[in-house]
Amino acid sequence: MLTALHNYDVFPKVLRAGVETEITIEPLGRHAALTPGSLCQVELLPTEEGSPVYYPERPNHTLYPVTAGSRGELRLRCLLPSEQEYYLRFEGPKGRVQLSLYAVKEDLAGRYPFMGDLHVHSFRSDGKEAPEIVAANYRKFGYDFMAITDHRRYYPSLEAIRAFAGVDSDFLLTPGEEVHLPGTDVHIINFGGDYSINALVERDDTPDAQGQPRARQGAVPPPVLSREEYDRQVAALAEELALPEGVEKISFAVCEWAFRQIRQANGLGVFCHPYWISDVYQVPESFVECMMERRPFDAFEVLGGELYFEQNGFQAIRYYEDMAKGRVYPIVGSTDSHGSVNNPAGTVARTLVFSPENTREALIGSIRDRYTAAVDGMDTKLRLVGESRLVRYGNFLLKHYFPLHDDLCHEEGRLMKEYACGNREVREALEQRAPRMRALRRKYFAF
Repeated sequence: MLTALHNYDVFPKVLRAGVETEITIEPLGRHAALTPGSLCQVELLPTEEGSPVYYPERPNHTLYPVTAGSRGELRLRCLLPSEQEYYLRFEGPKGRVQLSLYAVKEDLAGRYPFMGDLHVHSFRSDGKEAPEIVAANYRKFGYDFMAITDHRRYYPSLEAIRAFAGVDSDFLLTPGEEVHLPGTDVHIINFGGDYSINALVERDDTPDAQGQPRARQGAVPPPVLSREEYDRQVAALAEELALPEGVEKISFAVCEWAFRQIRQANGLGVFCHPYWISDVYQVPESFVECMMERRPFDAFEVLGGELYFEQNGFQAIRYYEDMAKGRVYPIVGSTDSHGSVNNPAGTVARTLVFSPENTREALIGSIRDRYTAAVDGMDTKLRLVGESRLVRYGNFLLKHYFPLHDDLCHEEGRLMKEYACGNREVREALEQRAPRMRALRRKYFAF
């Protein structure tokens, strides 16, 4: 966390552009407090208007004379005219202090940043820990939402949800699964769907799922198709699709069928990791090109899974080149994690969603509307992939908001693990964390 944030709290941090707002700067300890009643010059500088030294004609420098309060705090009213980051500078007891604010346009005002993962595995398939333990560990890492998405299995995500049923929490667990259907090797995520897509087809390749629930509570899934009826539907769809020469019709039709089924289930269909090296790149390049041209998916997993450059690097390049061609689609980042502890790739990627609230419906709607950035965690220095304005905003949040957010998440995740392991005495302490997280958002976002 930035040293300045250890010494000073500034709030709100995110404001509506063009709306005058009161800002408070509070010292975090006597060493940082200004002398009560002393006059302090607070300098406000927009970061995108150049230095006032070299661009003196631009509106890039405002001074606010502020009298320190009884606790050494500063309060000022300021108007940030346009969407960007602004520096606040003043002389503290130990030298110059720099803090930051961010102004957002109206479409982002009322949307809060939620960090999460749409693609994670548990020991129910090829992961290492129980679903509820995976969930607790990722809350410790600072995640606001996630789905357990085991291969061919929907019920593990329901196990994670049941483990914390009735506990007041700001952490959202949604249903999910990794979809593998006969006829294709393409990996697809069903995030938040009301029921299992894998279980729509009769199969014998996931025997431990037999008899397990195939829908979230209250949802009624469609009847299970025989393999013959499934093959007939896929073959009929393949005949309808006008695909380029050389693209496997049945495989592509299976993908199209799966994405349609996910949407019918009110879920989000994610096209996963085409540049994962599974012997060679998992999906042929012409097949990927066709997928990006037709875009049957709801979102593309632009980051996730592996620490080598080819997967995430090539997928990010593909995304930006597609955007330059006018192919615009939503993106997400996910860990595709198979272990939530002592795993170098355990936080390789995540999704930052700007959403009105942390609910399944709001998150899915916000992702579809392209209010996301994918966070690259391959290195200790986090980077983002996405549209420029959301990347700039997300970069500010990673430095100035999420370190404070993650401190609260870490303790909540530790308590979640104790609770999941049978210690019901921690429930009261666990439930005290939810109001604190909601209060954090109210404090730092002037919406």
